[in-house]
Amino acid sequence: MKFFAVLALCVVGAIAAPLTADEASLVQSSWKQVSHNEVDILAAVFAAYPDIQAKFPQFAGKDLASVKDTAAFATHATRIVSFLSEVIALSGNPSNAAAVGALVSKLGSDHHARGVSAAQFGEFRTALVSYLSNHVSWGDNVAAAWNKALDNTMSIAVAHL
Repeated sequence: MKFFAVLALCVVGAIAAPLTADEASLVQSSWKQVSHNEVDILAAVFAAYPDIQAKFPQFAGKDLASVKDTAAFATHATRIVSFLSEVIALSGNPSNAAAVGALVSKLGSDHHARGVSAAQFGEFRTALVSYLSNHVSWGDNVAAAWNKALDNTMSIAVAHL
């Protein structure tokens, strides 16, 4: 259940090379454009990478179309997006770096037993960037800010798998 949340850690960043205030603003403003699309975000990740869906016992082996409109799917998608929103809100402020690091580290550790792989973090990243680039105002500056955030956060999360 928390597997997707671990993958979600790939969204923001910031311990090794903290986001500048401008980079954080780009990530935050683009996230605000889609953060209300919880179900669509989770469905896009599952559609792109069924192996990620298979990590969720309540959705494993089921047709995505049959679970996408369920309350359980919406509830889980909302939890994921809420987590992402919390971490994104903390980005860009150096005094929040420890909090971001703690969130990312804890979720990485919590999901170690579920067999989450670095490759699956990469899959999540690919699916998320694809979703974002198709649903927000996307340019080189936004892509660079997201890539920096994803690089930073993946390094922390993967280290705790």
